[in-house]
Amino acid sequence: MEKTVEDPPTSAVLLDHCHFSQVIFNSVEKFYIPEVDVTCHYTFTQPFIPRRKDWIGIFRVGWKTTHEYYTFMWVNLPIDLNNESAKQQEVQFKAYYLPKDDEYYQFCYVDQDGVVRGASIPFQFRPENEEDILVVTTQGEVEEIQQHNKELCKENQELKDSCVSLQKQNSDMQAELQKKQEELETLRSINKKLERKLKEQDDYWETELLQLKEQNQKMSSENKKMEIRVDQLQAQLSTQEKEMEKLVQGDQEKTEQLEHLKKENDHLFLSLTEQRKDQKKLEQTVEEMKQNETTAMKKQQELMDENFDLLRRLSENKTICNVLQREKERSEGENDLLQRENSRLLSYMGLDFNSLQYQVPTSDEGGAGQNPGLVYGNPYSGIQESSSPSPLSIKKCPICKADGICDHILEQQQMQALCLNCPICGKTFPTREKQIFEDHVFCHSL
Repeated sequence: MEKTVEDPPTSAVLLDHCHFSQVIFNSVEKFYIPEVDVTCHYTFTQPFIPRRKDWIGIFRVGWKTTHEYYTFMWVNLPIDLNNESAKQQEVQFKAYYLPKDDEYYQFCYVDQDGVVRGASIPFQFRPENEEDILVVTTQGEVEEIQQHNKELCKENQELKDSCVSLQKQNSDMQAELQKKQEELETLRSINKKLERKLKEQDDYWETELLQLKEQNQKMSSENKKMEIRVDQLQAQLSTQEKEMEKLVQGDQEKTEQLEHLKKENDHLFLSLTEQRKDQKKLEQTVEEMKQNETTAMKKQQELMDENFDLLRRLSENKTICNVLQREKERSEGENDLLQRENSRLLSYMGLDFNSLQYQVPTSDEGGAGQNPGLVYGNPYSGIQESSSPSPLSIKKCPICKADGICDHILEQQQMQALCLNCPICGKTFPTREKQIFEDHVFCHSL
């Protein structure tokens, strides 16, 4: 088996997992001459995309894996796969690397993953002079060849079944091996942890031992110091006993002084009790005075509030008086205006105002009671009760040019009589809104 400088990528993939239809080999001869270079023509199908490490090898018929190639050539990558001409490629095998026997071979296209993507029909390498030799076989030889082929097919099937079984065993063993490796890794990690923990424990015990030794030395030195300290304390204790005797004598003297102080304290407590009684009496007196003062202040505040309320009411009364005074003056002015207007109208109608004054009713049933808006009553009521005026004394209306009293004159007189004017701002209100008029006048006084 011949090889070039760099071995092609292969794999142990079986024939059942290969795709022989993705690359099609074209113009494959039945046999080739061994001393002549062989050109291999092939075409890529639509879904297949070639890669840089793809190669074409010559395999002996009956091969099982891509490791069994005889020779190979690297494929040429096309520039544009969308072009139909780029899908048709060829490689040339040198005669030096071709097989020298007369076994059957075939071209196989293998990608860079070691998977077969296409295979050609079988062919042979024979000399040129054997081309015209006629091979004659008998019926027995044909049957023998067929029988041999059947045995080979059976053997091939058995080998395939065996291969599948071995592949399954291999996968099981691979899984078991992976599991064992994982367990081994787990044990290794546990071992490392235990070793690290053991080392830490040893370091800890060594440190503890050193610390105990140091503490032992410290305790020995402290023990010596404590012995010296005990001697010193015993000397101090004897000194303190002598001082205690002196203090006991002084305590007896202080006890006598304390009894004398208690008697004085009782006398002072009695004096303090009497002073507290007097103080309580004074506090009650002060409290009564505060209550009297509070009552006086409340009465004073009530008087001040009442005084303020009287002042406010006085101010309101003054304001109302001023408003009524202005109202009276306005009413007198309106009466003068109405008298002048009545005089003008009567003179316009040719009547005398003085002669009509005695005809105005004085009771509530008269003309003034019927029309409260007219201060002097209806000036035309006396005219209606008297005799009808002569046509010569009635003037024409300045609006409609009609003779006598027309609707325009009556409407003008009624509008003047049915209005209420504010004496402060001069605003006009209808007679039916008398309450609104009074509220309006009262608002000016606020």
